[in-house]
Amino acid sequence: MSKQETFPTPFLSRKDGVLHLDGVNLEQLVQQHGTPLYVYSAGHIRDAFSQYLDAVKGLDATICYAVKANSNLSLLRLLADMGAGFDIVSAGELARALEAGGKPEKIVFSGVGKSTAELEMALDAGVGCFNIESPAELERLAAVAQRKGKVANISLRVNPDVDAKTHPYISTGLKENKFGVAMDQALATYQRAAVLPGIRIVGVDCHIGSQITQAQPYADALDRVLALVDLLHDHGITLHHLDLGGGLGICYKDETPPSPQTVIGELAAKVRAWADKNRRDMPKLMFEPGRSIVGNCGVLLTSVEYLKHSEDKDFAIVDAAMNDLMRPAMYESYHGMTLVRSADAAHQKDATHGAHNASHSSKTSSTYDVVGPVCETGDWLGRKRHLTLGEGDVIAILSAGAYGMSMASNYNTRPRAAEILADAGRARVVRRRETLTDLLGPERV
Repeated sequence: MSKQETFPTPFLSRKDGVLHLDGVNLEQLVQQHGTPLYVYSAGHIRDAFSQYLDAVKGLDATICYAVKANSNLSLLRLLADMGAGFDIVSAGELARALEAGGKPEKIVFSGVGKSTAELEMALDAGVGCFNIESPAELERLAAVAQRKGKVANISLRVNPDVDAKTHPYISTGLKENKFGVAMDQALATYQRAAVLPGIRIVGVDCHIGSQITQAQPYADALDRVLALVDLLHDHGITLHHLDLGGGLGICYKDETPPSPQTVIGELAAKVRAWADKNRRDMPKLMFEPGRSIVGNCGVLLTSVEYLKHSEDKDFAIVDAAMNDLMRPAMYESYHGMTLVRSADAAHQKDATHGAHNASHSSKTSSTYDVVGPVCETGDWLGRKRHLTLGEGDVIAILSAGAYGMSMASNYNTRPRAAEILADAGRARVVRRRETLTDLLGPERV
């Protein structure tokens, strides 16, 4: 008996051997739209965001979705309709959040290198808070706010020097990282902010990384943040909110991250105990999840172009590449893979149709490196995957909803994929496939 296939979301399943996402037949989508193709489940996103809403029930709290995880306008609109705020890191993401119906007062602007133009745009839009990441940024924002006759709400993003136990490229809370202000500089920076015209201090921000799979780093960071809040209070500076960041991980292979309810429950209990002990009001809490909402909502569908067998290694060369999904090349990350039509179902289909389809009548079982056509040795999507494949087969790359399309590029002059949103058996295009005309249009000879 074959091993029972498991999927990272209950919205992904097989019917008659064919993969369906949120009730939509993925094989039919490929026939209609081609590959590479991103497909997302609206139902998964609603369920994942609802877990955060349940976790903050009874608290004065805001969930600000991290737009960088997946910035498709339709996904942002879906979340805005559920009451999400947004965590942004650029003027482009601000424009997206506003276009999708996000409320400016529920937008927090993070990022280490905000330009003057971006600060002006955000002030004009009326964003709720700027997460300040350096003394230099604080001075620039004050000057811009004065010039425009506005007052900017600010939190200082502090760097607690806490190891999030994640990949070094996505760790943001260590003292050697570029993010935030060191704890030993925080008091002086807040004191400067307190006397600057055009600046209103409203909170503190702390974000320690991404794909975090343990609750303890959050608790460690919070301990240091609360110690800072006590220090500020002793110097006459009162904060109204604690922004405790995001970064909660998902299961790509065998990870077992805690739930939003577990993490937020533990953090809220710690803050409440601190507030009671010090006889202070419970501050407002803010969280900035991204991957944990959209990571497992999506798949990237890719077709097998060639099977290449050598003495040392077997390759499945597919039409998706590192420009479509950068995570394996950048982080050596793992994504599950499965055939859109299972090998058994494909065999039955071929038998029924007299094996007319050569791609299904010449399948080979092997341990493949799944690679793309980009001219880089680093262009791989999966290594040592045991698959039964033929040319033309379609592979679903799982857990591709976060940092897939949002990190995609046009390297090798490759048009970016189309995106589809599946919702209870219905599918619609939420980004059309790019064309070569799109790519060449802005250039001039």
